Amino acid sequence: MKICLVGEGAFANKHIDAIARIEDVEVAVICGGVAETTEAVANARGIPFYTTDLAEALNQPGVDAVILATPTGLHATQAIQVMRSGKHVLIEIPMADNLADAQKIVEVQQETGLVAMVDHVRRFNPSHQWIHNKIKSGELQLQQLDVQTYFFRRENINVLGQPRSWTDHLLWHHACHTVDLFQYQTGGPAAQAFAMQGPNHPDMGIAMDMCIGMKASTGAICTLSLSFNNKGPLGTYFRYICDNGTYIARYDDLFDGNDNPIDLSQVDVAMDGVELADREFFAAIAQGREPNSSVQQCLEAMKTLDRLEQSMISQA
Repeated sequence: MKICLVGEGAFANKHIDAIARIEDVEVAVICGGVAETTEAVANARGIPFYTTDLAEALNQPGVDAVILATPTGLHATQAIQVMRSGKHVLIEIPMADNLADAQKIVEVQQETGLVAMVDHVRRFNPSHQWIHNKIKSGELQLQQLDVQTYFFRRENINVLGQPRSWTDHLLWHHACHTVDLFQYQTGGPAAQAFAMQGPNHPDMGIAMDMCIGMKASTGAICTLSLSFNNKGPLGTYFRYICDNGTYIARYDDLFDGNDNPIDLSQVDVAMDGVELADREFFAAIAQGREPNSSVQQCLEAMKTLDRLEQSMISQA
């Protein structure tokens, strides 16, 4: 299977690393936003063709599917362009930065019948898979999911400390991870949801601090704190408070409430969530089925994000 990777930044490189561990799949084309960087990545990673023109990339012979690792604001337009060209698409989270564009993506997927998936990687991290399996089997019942998502981004830079050409967003990007995960773990849309945000950054025009609360129909609640102002340990940490134990997920790793590691080696075929999401995308294409984290499934998270945004607008 030949893949066109769109994007040349940090997460594009994560996908290149993941695909290198998957048999019978290769990145044959890379399409970037900056010509010099795209060429450098192509040469360093042995990718035979590079371009900054998405239409040219999609027209390369033998391309079966596309992975979009581009700025959030481009996701909807590019995903629709990819599907209109007859290619399957995996979109980095989030699929769009508003509900209307997300709905358009779902409509085009339904028209074309192609595999369209969002990289909601928390569904695939072995840590969260372990919890999901325990909940499904009845061994655990979630009482509260407590999440902290903390970065220090008072300047518009990416995870590598490099200047960004686009502005990140606490709600439509970082909260999207937890909103989808909570609804995935509890089996349905949040019955109740609210959000509050702090002041906007004077230059970037985005809120730098936010808190979100959700309640599932099961009675489980989620508390989510997000900040771009945090100086200290960075990243996202998930505390699952259950009826039969407490568990702390740090990306692909899981610990009990006393910080003892839990063996996840038997959860899946790999220990990396990005690789597992990519494997699901390729398997769904090969098997002609809907993938876990399809655009249809992830639309529920976008609807909840829209509800949260509207609640903050009404408070302003």
